[in-house]
Amino acid sequence: MYLAMRVLVLALNDVLDTGLAAILDTLGAANKLAENSFSITIGSLTEQVVTANGLIVPASPILKAPRPDIVVVPAINAPDRWPAALDRPEVADAGTLLRELRAGGSTIASACTGTFVLAEAGLLDGLSATTSWWLGPLFRSRYPTVNLHDDRMLVSSSGITTAGAVLAHFDLALWIVRQVGTDLAAMTARYLLIDARSSQTEYVIPDHLVHSDGVVAAFERWTKDTLAEGFSLAAAAAAAGVSPRTLARRTRAILGKTPLECFQDARIRHAVHLLQTTGESVDRIAEMVGYVDAQPLRLLLRKRLGRSALQIRRLA
Repeated sequence: MYLAMRVLVLALNDVLDTGLAAILDTLGAANKLAENSFSITIGSLTEQVVTANGLIVPASPILKAPRPDIVVVPAINAPDRWPAALDRPEVADAGTLLRELRAGGSTIASACTGTFVLAEAGLLDGLSATTSWWLGPLFRSRYPTVNLHDDRMLVSSSGITTAGAVLAHFDLALWIVRQVGTDLAAMTARYLLIDARSSQTEYVIPDHLVHSDGVVAAFERWTKDTLAEGFSLAAAAAAAGVSPRTLARRTRAILGKTPLECFQDARIRHAVHLLQTTGESVDRIAEMVGYVDAQPLRLLLRKRLGRSALQIRRLA
């Protein structure tokens, strides 16, 4: 028997259909598995809520009472108007409501672009958060006081939990279920075939990020050409045509990491690619990506790939 938790799903106009459905379906599945674990309300700030795909959401006007235990803000999807969509009065009103609910003790949660709504409200200032990996550069430039970890799937900080890209809504929903019971969350995950994922790193498309900045793109080209030779900040900066300090500032702004961290990530990505597409041994792959000792690479690959029997045999 679980203690029922009151969940308010705050649906804004242009709410992402997948995000909203992921939250509702996961909590609904948990309710089927353990009756009445969640009392779910879809709340709105306007008379009518229309999803990104034009569907009408049967939402209810926000009520003052009872106070929800958790408020969830699914992603909004307005790519043709992003980030101007954040300047809508509805987003400002949502910020006011979220601040009031947080002050009253409600836990706040969001995923994907929903994290931007929280940041607009000032709720994330000085805290850690995550969002869609491909929105990291925009988020950092718009909210410099937020400690962004866009490589992580879930980040909890001072009563606020944020999740990564679109399908991370499932991870966020399971986190909510976990607040009721870890066994219920595990059973719900099995019921819906949701795999455990702690990182967005393996889903990142680096070229999508680096092409937004010429300096970082030049650095990325240099990195690909010198993986086996080792890292030199001076050489990397020279190849990008900037000072080491400027290169570090640009990689931090675009990728959220130092040049050395970016270089190390590129090594691992290439090693994973070689492991999956060639018959080379891990020792040989380690040489090809610049590792003197293959053991550190084995440990990193196990962490990245998991521990299936086939992978363990390749990494032995």
